[in-house]
Amino acid sequence: MRHPASRPRLRALTVGLALAASALLPAGSAGAADQYEWAALGDSYTAGVFVGDPLPALGDASRDGCDRTSGAYPSLVQTELDEFPPAKPVHLTNVSCGAAVITDIATTKQKPISPVEAPEAGWPAVDTQIKRAGLNDQTDVVTIGVGGNSLPFGGMLLKCLEEGAKVTGSCREHYTNPPEGEESIEQKLARVQDEYIRMLAEVHTAAPNAKVITVGYPAVLPDDSSDCNRLALTELSLIKHADVDWLRDDVLKQLNSMIQRVSSFFGDQYVDIYSSSVGHDACQPADEKWVEGLCGDAGDYWPAAIGKLNCGVVGKRATLVHPNAAGHQNVANHVERAIRIALLER
Repeated sequence: MRHPASRPRLRALTVGLALAASALLPAGSAGAADQYEWAALGDSYTAGVFVGDPLPALGDASRDGCDRTSGAYPSLVQTELDEFPPAKPVHLTNVSCGAAVITDIATTKQKPISPVEAPEAGWPAVDTQIKRAGLNDQTDVVTIGVGGNSLPFGGMLLKCLEEGAKVTGSCREHYTNPPEGEESIEQKLARVQDEYIRMLAEVHTAAPNAKVITVGYPAVLPDDSSDCNRLALTELSLIKHADVDWLRDDVLKQLNSMIQRVSSFFGDQYVDIYSSSVGHDACQPADEKWVEGLCGDAGDYWPAAIGKLNCGVVGKRATLVHPNAAGHQNVANHVERAIRIALLER
């Protein structure tokens, strides 16, 4: 969480930046637009899924199965920007969606999979996030947090869990020397990089005047894999320590490095979330973790069982290694700073 002493300093800086930006605006320019337009795109790590209240609210006819919440970092940043606006107010359009892959941003329609109030026939497909956000030449800032599901990182975690239940199983070996017809980790990362490049190109085409900010993933895995209790569903359960090390160094860190590298190529700003979240991974004590484990604490509306995972046996919900409230607050701190700097440069 943001340290209490840092909030007054941040607000003082915010007011100063807003005044500086206002002074730089040419006379009469304020009439061109009375607010900044910010679009938040991304997957469940942006949407929030089980942190805070559902958006739209439960029972609302406009619910789309994307599991956006009031406790997710876009909502937290918006609250701060509303209270201490930059040169002009900032209007947020948040179209992030749980389970989104990179191609869902610009080229493919997504079929949401939310377990909350799901229609009997399943959720209808939603349009690309670029279209849903209405990106155009008036868009000022676009934040994007996506990439993990395209590996898919969640699926790899489950494979590691499956292999961990075996005496000699290893998901590292599985993805390094995969069975015929399945991608190796090197092939996965190469494919995801190509998809990310095409996605950013589409975003820049749709919003040619926007500052684009990409958001990396937090440290969901510990630096010391022995921190993980293999008997704890509230951590990573049966995943072997050697596979935890591999997932951290050869998968998650490589994914973040790719996002940063491609962002730099486009001249976009990359927000590093990993560094600030080290030591707050899913294998830490409840009051220190910023990421819930396979099972964890969540809103009452979130299910205890998803698929074969039943967290009700330990009195928890199926959180599937996602950020909790503290994790989203950490991301919000960094993204808010990036947005304010981006708007100051406009």
